[in-house]
This record gives sequence, C-alpha cells and structure tokens, in this order.
Amino acid sequence: MVTPTWKKLVFSCWGLSLERRGENGGNRSGDDISGRVDGLWWYKDLGCHVVGDFSMAVIQANNVLEDQCQLESGPMSSVESGPQGTFVGVYDGHAGPEVSRFIRDRLFENIKKFTSENQEMSADVIKQAYLKTEEEFLSLVKKQWEIKPQIASVGSCCLVGIICGGLLYIANAGDSRAV
Repeated sequence: MVTPTWKKLVFSCWGLSLERRGENGGNRSGDDISGRVDGLWWYKDLGCHVVGDFSMAVIQANNVLEDQCQLESGPMSSVESGPQGTFVGVYDGHAGPEVSRFIRDRLFENIKKFTSENQEMSADVIKQAYLKTEEEFLSLVKKQWEIKPQIASVGSCCLVGIICGGLLYIANAGDSRAV
C-alpha cells in the first residue's frame, strides 16, 4: 500500500495536483504561488517555464533546512530583448542555510548581469557569475566576522542547469552532480 506522503511525492513529480484528484484530505498548509509546505515536505505541483511545464519536490532531512532550490524562466539578462531561457539551481547547504540562501538570492542576478554585458548566454557568463557570487559572499563574511564569525564555517554545493538558445548548460561547485 502506498502511504499518503509517497502519493504526494509521486503526484507532485508527475505534475498531478492532489486537489484536482480529491486526495488532499485538507492537511496541506502554507499554500502559495511558490509552492506548498506539509511538515518537512515542500512541493510545487505544476508551473510553467519558457518551453513547457515543471514540478518540484523537496523532503527536508534536517530540522533547519540548509538546502535551497530555484527555478527562473524568462529573460536571462537585464535587457528586455536579451535571450530567454530557463534556469534551475540546486544549492546543498552545509552546517547552516546561510550560503545556500545567499546563492539563491545572488547567483541568478549575477548571471543576468553578465549575460547583459556579454549580450549572450555562454559557459564564460556562468563562470563569471559563479566567481562574482563567491566574491560577494566572501565580502559579506569579512564584514560580519566580528559579530557573526560562525558564518565562515558554513558552505554550499551549487548545481545549475540553464536552457537558453537551444543549448543546455550545466555547472557545478562541490559534489553535486547532474545526471
């Protein structure tokens, strides 16, 4: 027999809304545009991106969620006429959530900045964005060292996939891999 939690995981990943199937039972909380929360479970049933639909699910292993994920679809640059695409980021935090949250907030913005400057998406743009994001975090660590030295002991792996101009770009830092 399949448990309700596994049903949610399977249906979420297949893009089937449990509400439409009448199997919710009313125990979801935190419903909003960016996803739903049910205990240690976070999911987004169905969303649209430039070339189709997507669904996502995360099961939290730690009491404090150290990991972050991100999906952006649309302009890949700050210029309106710039390239369109889809960005997916998975940030595996270590010893705390600070770095994975920082990456979630800064990496895509840096990708848009360098895509605008170079007028195209490329492996070099992604590399520049990774380096700039790391530089920004190290600057934050230096500024907060006196009041929050523990920020220097946290980290995150970073795995990014970008579909732009008919190409798939994959980049990683740390031990996260795309298969």
